[in-house]
Amino acid sequence: MTQPDASPQALFLSPPEQSLLIWVRSWIYLAAFVAWTTAAAIACTPTLLSRRSTMIAIRMWIRGIMFLARIVVGISCRVRGREHVPQGACIIAAQHQSSFETYRLFLELEHPVLILKRELTWIPIIGWYMMRAGLVSIDRSAGAGAMRKMLRSAHATLEAGYQVVVFPEGTRVPPGETRPYRPGIAALYAHCRVPLIPMALNSGRLWGKTRVLKIPGEITFQFLPALPAGLAKDQLLVELQGRLEGAVL
Repeated sequence: MTQPDASPQALFLSPPEQSLLIWVRSWIYLAAFVAWTTAAAIACTPTLLSRRSTMIAIRMWIRGIMFLARIVVGISCRVRGREHVPQGACIIAAQHQSSFETYRLFLELEHPVLILKRELTWIPIIGWYMMRAGLVSIDRSAGAGAMRKMLRSAHATLEAGYQVVVFPEGTRVPPGETRPYRPGIAALYAHCRVPLIPMALNSGRLWGKTRVLKIPGEITFQFLPALPAGLAKDQLLVELQGRLEGAVL
C-alpha cells in the first residue's frame, strides 16, 4: 500500500503542500540519479575488464540509487520469502511494474542474470555494463531464433550456478492491469529443469512505470514457493499467473 510521507517537515504541511513537496523531491531525485549514474559509469569504466569487477561496480551504483531513493524521495524496500530462493541455480519469474526491481534484484540475489530486450543494451556506456555483466539480450523480432538464443544462454548461465531473472509479461505492467504471460517462461521451465521461483511485487504503486513522480513508502518483494516440476505449458502459465497476481503484499 502507498504510505503517506512521514518525514518530520511533512507533518506540518497541508495536503497540497505535501503534494508539491513530493514533486520537488522527485525532480531532485531525477537530477541526482542522472548525475550519479553518469559519474559512476565513467569512473568505473576500468571495471569492464572482467565480469566480477563489473558486477562490483554495478552493485556500488545500485546502492547509490537505493540511498537516493531512501533519503531524497523516502522509498525503502522490504523483502519477504527469502527462504524460498535456493542456493545456486534457479529461475526467478518476477512481476515487472517499474525500473526499481531491475536495480534492486542485483542486491537481493547472489548471481542474477536478467533476460532483457536488446534495445536496452544500446544505451550509451550503460549498455557496455549490461553486456559485460552477462545479461542476456533478446531481439524480440527474431521469433524462433530469439527463443533458441535465450534457451542456450540461460542454460549456460544456470550451469554456472547463477540465477536467471525473467519477467514473464515481457514489459512493465501497472498494478491492477494484466497481460498474457509470454511462452518463453514455459520454455525455460521445460528446458532448464531448475527450480522456478515466482516473485511478486508492488513497485508500481510508488515508483511507476515511466513517471518522474515517486511516492514515499515501502516497496515489497515477495519470493513465493517454487512451482512443482513437470507441469505442462498451459498449466505452468496458469499456475504462475495465479500465484503472482494472488499474492497479498
